[in-house]
Amino acid sequence: MLIDSALVRRLLAAQFPQWADLPIAPVPRAGMDNATFRLGDRLSVRLPRYAHWVGQVEREHRWLPVLAPHLPLSVSEPVAKGEPGEDYPYPWSVYRWLEGETATTDGLADPVRAALDLAGFIDALQGVDTSGGPGPEQSNAFRGVPMGDPRDSIAVEARVRPKIETLGRAGLADAAAVTEVWEAALAAPAWDRPAVWIHGDLATGNILTRGGTLSAVIDFGTLAVADPAVDLLPAWMFLPEGARDAFRDAVDADDATWARARGWALACSLPVPDDPFFQQDPSRVTRALHHLEQVIGDHRRHAA
Repeated sequence: MLIDSALVRRLLAAQFPQWADLPIAPVPRAGMDNATFRLGDRLSVRLPRYAHWVGQVEREHRWLPVLAPHLPLSVSEPVAKGEPGEDYPYPWSVYRWLEGETATTDGLADPVRAALDLAGFIDALQGVDTSGGPGPEQSNAFRGVPMGDPRDSIAVEARVRPKIETLGRAGLADAAAVTEVWEAALAAPAWDRPAVWIHGDLATGNILTRGGTLSAVIDFGTLAVADPAVDLLPAWMFLPEGARDAFRDAVDADDATWARARGWALACSLPVPDDPFFQQDPSRVTRALHHLEQVIGDHRRHAA
């Protein structure tokens, strides 16, 4: 489906004419699940690319106003919900634009402070009342399901095992070492406490900084009430090793939760060369393999 600035302008003209004349430009790094455009200086527009992500629109509009007042960092703020129209078949959203740069490891002014700030955000999110909150489901990509759950998440066995084998055959990773981490995650005891709020996708692209300090968290389409292990991904995908222990201590992750979190991080760091996500930007393969090395190294360090 072609989602371009012309379509966005037609949708705005039909449904929110007060914004129809503002400048529209796609954001520099397009997402796979949603198309995002900057709208003027203060707004953005986000449109699902596929039907199975439509539920994310309602989830964010329903729950972000509930969560935001409790959180220590700025978060996405929906200001209007659009309806299907102009040959676009799904609901869509207008958000307040949040200034900031995509977080990078090298861009952190103080990695330990960043680790503690992020842990504080996660702790605050987990502390919000979960009454009525949605569990993992297809529209949040089943983020937060237990390890070994058969539903079609990125961490389902049917996806992970073939990727490990492919990487091993291509000589891109030590398949035996990756398998060891994966099986340790599967063997770890399941979360046995009440489910908590999760963001579900705390990748660097969804964390913003200003002046090298964490400033905002965006893209809550995968939020749910679930196992918190999935929200510990930044330990290996964002934070340098020196800040990792500070992060773990601050989130008070026990060995089982940490092992399950490594499983999620591993599943998110298995690049398949013919996957369109990696074909669009080959540097993603390099970054994913680096993340995978961090996960394996952390497993070995704690297993010793």
